Amino acid sequence: MARSLKKGPYIDEKLLQRIRVIEATGEKRVVKTWSRASIISPEMVGHTIAVHNGKQFLPVFINENMVGHKLGEFAPTRIFRAHGGKTAKSTTLR
Repeated sequence: MARSLKKGPYIDEKLLQRIRVIEATGEKRVVKTWSRASIISPEMVGHTIAVHNGKQFLPVFINENMVGHKLGEFAPTRIFRAHGGKTAKSTTLR
């Protein structure tokens, strides 16, 4: 369900403040965050944000195509291994 237009996009204030400080100083560093629900704003383009997936921080380089999406979309929480085992391999070879 989408967020109300009246409320505007949700961006974690602490994360946005860190991005602004990095832009002001001109340094390049990775910003760690647990805020997977934050929407990517144009101010974040060109920065690397390490998003927590529940186990580790995954670095995500923000580009222009990601604006409007949520940070959690780019840090998957589950790893797909495969369906079945030896039986699945033997049936696909036929």
